Amino acid sequence: MLNRLNSLFTTNPETPGKKVLYITANPSSVEGSFSLSVAKEFLDAYHAANPNDDIYHIDLFQSEIPFLDSEIFGAWGKLQSGTAFEQLTASEQAKVGRLGELVDQFLEADKYIFVNPVWNFSYPPVLKAYIDAIFVAGKTFHYTADGPVGLLTEKKAFQIQASGSVLSEGGYAGFEMAHRHLDAALKFLGVPSFEAVYVEGMAAHSDKTQEIKDKAVAKAREAAIHF
Repeated sequence: MLNRLNSLFTTNPETPGKKVLYITANPSSVEGSFSLSVAKEFLDAYHAANPNDDIYHIDLFQSEIPFLDSEIFGAWGKLQSGTAFEQLTASEQAKVGRLGELVDQFLEADKYIFVNPVWNFSYPPVLKAYIDAIFVAGKTFHYTADGPVGLLTEKKAFQIQASGSVLSEGGYAGFEMAHRHLDAALKFLGVPSFEAVYVEGMAAHSDKTQEIKDKAVAKAREAAIHF
């Protein structure tokens, strides 16, 4: 279940709206981060336009996100062979149980906002671990005779991504693996709507840093109204 203690805004419980999961993968502070500071502007504009929606925050760098390892694969194998969850080791139960919590939390939300920097053409490893956690057959997708089919067909997603180089277009676009991977993952899971705002080029054009950020903020606030 989504934890209201992590809710970013106070809403009227008598007029519930959509549930929005705000997923950040950045170890920096809001003040020291282009992606987080632009995302804050997005959230403020979104909340103003959708005051009854609940926005919950999961900071991946401050949360327990198990990386898939031999212990988890071993535990899954035991469960598939008929072993009861209670018969797993304490460590196996903790890891598998946490993965279950993460995917259930993801399923409970109606909309997703991903916020990340680009590190060496992709996003921080903890975001990949989170994506691995939500790829669960029977919950977020299922197999059919014609191949896998995504089950999140009524969800929406948005991304705010920052990079020192311009990666969304131009000569380096082919190196960009963060947005492209997330886009592919969400399409696989059936999410029909995924948009993004890029804050990029601050290192390549250090004399235009504020201009780049201001333009991204304007795009983010406008996009938030329609998200």
